[in-house]
Amino acid sequence: MAKQKKSSLKNQFLFGKKNYIIMLIGIAIIALGFILMSGGGSNNPNVFNPDIYNFRRIRLAPTLVLIGLAVEIYAILAKSKK
Repeated sequence: MAKQKKSSLKNQFLFGKKNYIIMLIGIAIIALGFILMSGGGSNNPNVFNPDIYNFRRIRLAPTLVLIGLAVEIYAILAKSKK
């Protein structure tokens, strides 16, 4: 009897399917933010590239990362249907 309880508890996931889907969406948003943040370098270190200070890298990408983190927190705290 004790083995049945152990095996049934072992096969259960911590979150529901809805939570995992929301977590994957949050991870995708965070990854998109980091992808948008990358680039803007220069081949020659003596030449300044002002493209590193554009709207995409300074405002949009960090905002997407923060939104993704908020989605992750929501996914953890959201009530599952269990």
